[in-house]
Formats: sequence, C-alpha cells, structure tokens
Amino acid sequence: MRDKTLATLGQLDQITMTLLALGINHKTAPVALRERVTFSPDTLDQALNSLLSQPTVQSGVVLSTCNRTELYLSVGEQEDIREQLVTWLCDYHQLSADDVRKSLYWHHDNDAVSHLMRVASGLDSLVLGEPQILGQVKKAFVDSQREHALSSELERMFQKSFSVAKRVRTETEIGANAVSVAFAACSLARQIFESLSTVNVLLVGAGETIELVARHLREHKVKSLMIANRTRERAQALAAEVGAEVIGLGDIDERLAEADIIISSTASPLPIIGKGMVERALKRRRNQPMLLVDIAVPRDVEPEVGKLANAYLYSVDDLQSIIEQNLAQRKAAAVQAETIVVQESGEFMGWLRAQAAAETIREYRSQANDVRVDLESRALAALQNGADAEAVVRELAHKLTNRLIHAPTKSLQQAARDGDDERLQLLRDSLGLE
Repeated sequence: MRDKTLATLGQLDQITMTLLALGINHKTAPVALRERVTFSPDTLDQALNSLLSQPTVQSGVVLSTCNRTELYLSVGEQEDIREQLVTWLCDYHQLSADDVRKSLYWHHDNDAVSHLMRVASGLDSLVLGEPQILGQVKKAFVDSQREHALSSELERMFQKSFSVAKRVRTETEIGANAVSVAFAACSLARQIFESLSTVNVLLVGAGETIELVARHLREHKVKSLMIANRTRERAQALAAEVGAEVIGLGDIDERLAEADIIISSTASPLPIIGKGMVERALKRRRNQPMLLVDIAVPRDVEPEVGKLANAYLYSVDDLQSIIEQNLAQRKAAAVQAETIVVQESGEFMGWLRAQAAAETIREYRSQANDVRVDLESRALAALQNGADAEAVVRELAHKLTNRLIHAPTKSLQQAARDGDDERLQLLRDSLGLE
C-alpha cells in the first residue's frame, strides 16, 4: 500500500475540515505489532474518549480487526496534526513512535474516502473480496457512534461506503468464487448437490478450518450436521453454535452411511477413513453417491477411496487448483470494482464540496432577504401614506433589481478590466447567462 503524506488544510480548496484515515494492516506491519495496536471492544469507548479529547479531532471511528487497525477521523486545521496523532496512538498503547511510524499509512479526503470504500468492499483484504470485512466495518461504525455523535461528513462517508460495497457485490464477481480452503470445500458441495438443504454432512475434526466449513454450511441450511472428533469436549462448543451432533472418531464406521458429504481436516498422521469403511457405507446406502473432501495434510481419507464407484474424493490439491482459478477471476472482478470506487468517491467529494459552500449560500440568501425586507417595508410605508400603488410597485421592482445586481455587476466589470476571461465566464455561468 502506498503511503500518503498528509497535506495541511491550507492546501485544500473550499473544504472546512479534512477527512483522514490512518492505520496499519497486514501489508505494512507484522502480526507482533498489529496485535499491540488493536482496540478491544471493552476499551473502545475509553479509546474514543481519549481520541476525541485531542484538540484537532472533531469526530472519529475506530476499526480494529486481526488484520488492521484504522482510525477514520474528521479533523480541524492544524499543521502538526500528523505528529499529534502518532503521539496519541503510541502513548495510548505504550509503544515506541519509531516502531509505529514506519508502518503507518495516511490518507486524506478523496484518498480516505476511496480507502474506506476499498476496505468495505474487500479490495484491501488479505483474502481478496472476502465478505466478512463489511460486517466488521459496519460494527465499528455502530460501536463508534453509540456514545459519540459523528460529524455529518464522516457519517455520510461510512453510509456511502456501505452502499458502494453492496454495489461491488451486486455488479461484479468479486465474491462469487471460493478463495479459501473452507469456502472452496463448501462451494464444491454446492456445485455437486443442487440444494444443501436436503443433504446430511459429516465433519471430521474440530479445528479452525472445520469451524469455518461448519459456519458456511449452516448459512446454506444443510439438513443435518455431525462433527466427529477425537475429544468430544473440543467439538461441543462448535456443535452448539451450528446445531450439530457430536460423535467420536470411533463412531464414524457405524454412522458414515448417513452422510451424503464428508469433509475432513484433522492432524492425524494416519488415514481415518479407509477404503473398506467407505465400501461398507456405500453398501448400506445402496450405492447412493457420497462426496468426500479431504483437506487434511497428511490425508485423512485413503486415496484408494477415489477408485470406488459412487465415491467422489477431492484432496486439498484439487481444492487448491480451484482456488487459484477463482483468485484469478476475483482479480479480474477487482479491476471493475476499483472503477466503481473511483466513481463513487468522486461523487462523495462533490457532495462534500457542496457542504463547504453551504455557509456561503446561507449568507447570500440572508443578504438577499435583508434587501427584500428593507425595500418591502419602505413600499408598504409609502402605500400607507397614500402614494400611488402602481408607482410604488414600479419603484420597488426597480430598486430591488438594482440592489440585487449591484455586486455581480461590479464583479463582471472588474473581471473585464483585468482581462480575466476565465473569471468572467465563471460569473456568467453563475448568473445563468448564455
């Protein structure tokens, strides 16, 4: 990721505050540093209170995951704001500024908006296009605004990012193809079985990969789940989460025939499911097909199982080739997604610039209204004193026109005297002149 140097607000045209994103992630910092810069849910409110007490910080959202810690801020004008925020971050986590500074990246305004949109869309994730990050960004937004009101600019920036992430998911194939072993295993099952709601699944093992597989399968509403593990206690928590039955490894031979899909990932040095075991299961199933996905290294399923009729065996290598193909497709989709981000961030910055002009517009309207009130009161007074109504109306229209066009006329004359054709054209456009 490219580092961005924070520009001072004096360089920003017509925007009264800066939107700033700073942080570290899996690309810029090792896990040893990332874990020291995280903000836990228990300390988030405390951290936000401390952050918002900084004189330049007007509003903020803290995003903290295993792969990134980022601060999204709306800040006021101050030249040394970058150093102030580095000092605050290091003091809060009791870290050396030198250790943190070289891993930090900075984005302001349009770059900050684009960065958040890319993060929410999964374009900046360790696994390109992964969907979990959007939920994490939404949670960070909700948690940060729970006790601390966000500026309208920052709130709209996040809401816009959520809609961009949805658009990226809808209009591109960024999330359509599996790029993790667990997701690939589930995608393979979905390709072979028309609907997972009619199948029974046996998961062998209870490690991290099987946990991810179980959650994916639960989302697709499989008919039933069994988890076989060497120690039942280790599988109980996962089983409770996904609504599964827990059995021991010794029960697999007896229960295997019930499973339409078997996904295995253990640390066993020897195969757990042998050819004879599958043959017996197929016989009890009257040769109804079985899908076996072995994502363990060393393998949990004897390779000879793949030679049996109606037993379809896939190894981790088979899944890896699927993942590599899908990753290439995701990278192609990412190009399209980046185009969406550029377009949407440009639209947001247009809105932000319009907000910066709001005060000028209010001032202009107030000035015009003061002119109207003044001339209106004079006209009403003249009518009350018996003046001719037609003459009063004509005078009101004449004076109102002259007062309202006085300042623009002077600006047009000055631009013409200066030979400033660009300013002259801008004034013409502002006045609605052809």
